[in-house]
Amino acid sequence: MKERGIIFNTEMVRAILDGRKTQTRRVVNNVIPGNCLWLKKPTKTRSGTTTHVLDAPKYNLCPLGKIGDRLWVRETFALLGNEDGVCIDWNDNVLKTGEEQAARIYKASCEQKDGDYGLWSIPDDADWKPHTDNHKYDGTWTPSIHMPRWTSRITLEITDVRVERLQAASDDDFKAEGYPLERELTGGSTDAFCWFRHLWDSVSKPDCNYESNPWVWVIEFKRV
Repeated sequence: MKERGIIFNTEMVRAILDGRKTQTRRVVNNVIPGNCLWLKKPTKTRSGTTTHVLDAPKYNLCPLGKIGDRLWVRETFALLGNEDGVCIDWNDNVLKTGEEQAARIYKASCEQKDGDYGLWSIPDDADWKPHTDNHKYDGTWTPSIHMPRWTSRITLEITDVRVERLQAASDDDFKAEGYPLERELTGGSTDAFCWFRHLWDSVSKPDCNYESNPWVWVIEFKRV
């Protein structure tokens, strides 16, 4: 079993925490004409340097891993510190050791309330921190790409890997991607397809948008 980091934006982290997201799609790189996947190195199971893109999961070519491997989620976070920028713990004690003992918060679990003027409210109760009352945060967030392993709070186990065209996704797949059911209650679109297409196009490169219908890795997972 191997572990690899995987980046999710704040919306998708919330979907994972809510149990709404059990799938993610990532573009298959190195696809060449003829629906073949270019291999940087020959494999023991195939002669030559190419294999059909649909055979890629069989040869464990997914960069995120195979069934049974684990993914640790990289998300936007912050380490708490004093006015001098020195890391502190949840009791406001200055840490003389490394950052790993610092109090840390996660943007996906915090919220901005009306009248807070940019302050982020930290939840009083959460499984990643002791109970606190009325804690606010007005510092800078650290982007998910810079999150170290020891800061991650979410681990996922891969339960299935396959390759397909992006537009092959079904309505059930759109919902497994984290479709927010509360949209129906707040007046938002109730079309899971429209939601997913907008989501995909908002985070993908122009040449890999929904209309281009790229080959994608479909990774199904469960939280552990």
